[in-house]
Amino acid sequence: MITPEPPFVPGLELAAALYEDAVRPLLESAYPRLRYAAARIGPGSEVLGFDTARSADHDWGPRLQIFLTPEDAERHGPAITTLLAERLPPQIRGWSTHFRATGDPRNPVSHLEPATAGAVDHRVTVHHLPGWLTTQLGPRAAAWADTDPTTTDWLALPQQKLAELTAGIVLRDDHGTVTAVRRRFRWYPDQLWRYLMACQWQRIAQEEAFVGRCAEAGDELGAAVVAARLVRDLMRLTLLQHRSFAPYSKWLGQAFARLPADPVLGPALRAVLAATDHGTREGHLCDAYESAARAHNALALTEPLDPTRRPYHSRPYLVLHADRFARALQRAVTERELRDLPLTGAVDQWADSTDLLAHPAAVHAAVDALAGEVR
Repeated sequence: MITPEPPFVPGLELAAALYEDAVRPLLESAYPRLRYAAARIGPGSEVLGFDTARSADHDWGPRLQIFLTPEDAERHGPAITTLLAERLPPQIRGWSTHFRATGDPRNPVSHLEPATAGAVDHRVTVHHLPGWLTTQLGPRAAAWADTDPTTTDWLALPQQKLAELTAGIVLRDDHGTVTAVRRRFRWYPDQLWRYLMACQWQRIAQEEAFVGRCAEAGDELGAAVVAARLVRDLMRLTLLQHRSFAPYSKWLGQAFARLPADPVLGPALRAVLAATDHGTREGHLCDAYESAARAHNALALTEPLDPTRRPYHSRPYLVLHADRFARALQRAVTERELRDLPLTGAVDQWADSTDLLAHPAAVHAAVDALAGEVR
């Protein structure tokens, strides 16, 4: 007989209940003088608030991170893990605290299952902050607990990783270190933000004429594919304009929908994807371009630019000439280090392979090469 799952509880609410009802009392009893942070940050749909009942099928449940100083993590970390395994309740808000790993190294996920007699295989993990940052963001990240990242460090960080670090909840932070590092990465430095928006406009400029060229060549499928790429780039541009990190593609639409963007933009983008002829597709794309251009002017980071559509040189395609916005933002960047960079941008503006983005050392090497640096 299959036991029905309890009513869905958002993962961040479940994490808070796990801490308040179980972890905090246990730590106060066993380690009354211990100073620590408790948080739910990092990977997981619940951290960004995108979890649903479907999320419970893997790597979801009552989860929490405990951050100690490096010295306390070495001294007390294993004992705390054991204490929680032995004394955590079998359920929180009706959801099991016991996880079962698949044991498959090619698919290292875990699933909730009812706790049985004996220790609970919980997901309250104990860390020190430099070590956790290294695991999540790469070997250079250990220093970011205390110091600001360099420009190339920022460029090597996928926005998904930045969202995972700065979203979620911090339930306690006795030393203030977790709060401080989250504040450090809350958003890009202003000059870097301008540069990244210039790079995003440049991506649009590279392909905005291709929709018409594909259609002219009778390639309806190609035109639709390029248009869909432009829709994605416009969504990511809009997130940048609203100072919001773009998540993985599976959450991009939901993140975009949360923005207080121009009400014209969303319907225009959906209409682009639904269009079955070039004239309709081009018209809705131009509506979206003009909305993004008006949003650019509202930021007042450059001189106002004409936000209206126009022909692509002598060819009969209507475009925005997005390169105008890229150049204007590039001129508005005053930091020499950034002004000298090519308009390639951060790693996830030119690469979207999850397998690549999961290897920080390789990403850093590529970013350093693009920046003309050799470390």
